[in-house]
Amino acid sequence: MTDAQETAADSSLRTTGGAPPADDGLAPEGLPIPLLEPRDGIPPVIADEESLAAVVAAFAAGTGPVAVDAERASGYRYGQRAYLVQLRREGAGSALVDPVACPDLSGLGEAIGDTEWVLHAATQDLPCLREIGMIPSRIFDTELAGRLAGFPRVGLGAMVESVLGYVLEKGHSAVDWSTRPLPEPWLRYAALDVELLVDLRDALEKELDRQGKLEWAREEFDAIAAAPPAPPRKDPWRRTSGMHKVRRRRQMAVVRELWTARDKVAQRRDVSPGKVLSDGAIVEAALALPPNVHALAALTGFGHRMGRRQLEQWQGAVDRAKALPDAELPQPGQTVSGPPPPRSWADRDPAAAARLAAARAAVSALAEELNMPQENLITPDTVRRICWEPPAQVDADSVASALAAHGARQWQISLVTPALVAALAT
Repeated sequence: MTDAQETAADSSLRTTGGAPPADDGLAPEGLPIPLLEPRDGIPPVIADEESLAAVVAAFAAGTGPVAVDAERASGYRYGQRAYLVQLRREGAGSALVDPVACPDLSGLGEAIGDTEWVLHAATQDLPCLREIGMIPSRIFDTELAGRLAGFPRVGLGAMVESVLGYVLEKGHSAVDWSTRPLPEPWLRYAALDVELLVDLRDALEKELDRQGKLEWAREEFDAIAAAPPAPPRKDPWRRTSGMHKVRRRRQMAVVRELWTARDKVAQRRDVSPGKVLSDGAIVEAALALPPNVHALAALTGFGHRMGRRQLEQWQGAVDRAKALPDAELPQPGQTVSGPPPPRSWADRDPAAAARLAAARAAVSALAEELNMPQENLITPDTVRRICWEPPAQVDADSVASALAAHGARQWQISLVTPALVAALAT
């Protein structure tokens, strides 16, 4: 084969996703190459038990890590359920599974449960995968690996381009994945999302090993895989966008009533709450405390498109809040454990404020030295808690124990403890 033929063949392979990453795990020099088609073509969507059984058998017989991704319909549907699951494994190829048609994927999860799952931003996909019976025992998170390795951009497209030298088309990331049938361009996009995920994993493993961070990453991955499901958020209505404008308890009660009413409608209709009533409209009504439907209709977000019946529904929520006795009104602020907001420390405890300033500076310097984000080195909440209530005895063992009690991993404890001991002695 001539040099020109070799160049053409390599370009063809890379355009279809067939070339491996460079030996050093970093993208080769030159312009990135568009990844236009999955190497085996767009797989059919698995939407029946017989086809699913074949996929389960194929992935059980495959070798090496399994690339896993899930597509949700955020902004379109209620909740965060999966509407498409993509997988790829050596020896099995790629698969696109419809969890609406096949809602129980526990058999697939069990078939690959003991192998390593490669996900990008695992904490986003694991909850919806868990709902359909797919629970990994081991993971490799390529986004988190990129953060620990010091990459400035860690989105999947950016990582594939900077590490492997390919360009992924990301135009369908925010579409309504509950659409049926799914258009072919969307399916191509979904298949390409797992096309090079294992290649990316292998390259990042080499880079983390080169930087001496591979064991740190493994501790992080193990912690994510072992983490229990997050408990339901307390008083989720308090997170309404624009809530900072609402000061009076009666107005807060209106937000609560409208948020709860909206949530029930959204759940019943299986649509995103924001499509039922915007956060801005809820806050407008809370601030105005409209006396009747006519006044409500004049507010932003309750315009002419809203029918009389809907307006009466929202006015009913407002009226319920206005009729509550004072004892049943929500209290301002959210009851939280832990230290107060740092902005108040200087007045409430100047010594704690000094400790926090020293700790933040030390953590920032260490993170810069290690070339990783501060929040991955140690969570800001952990630093605040230890600075607000430091151990009675400020020494390495006591600080390490306090860090462990707040959930820090061993690699974090080893790195951060000396800096925090010095800061707490301030």
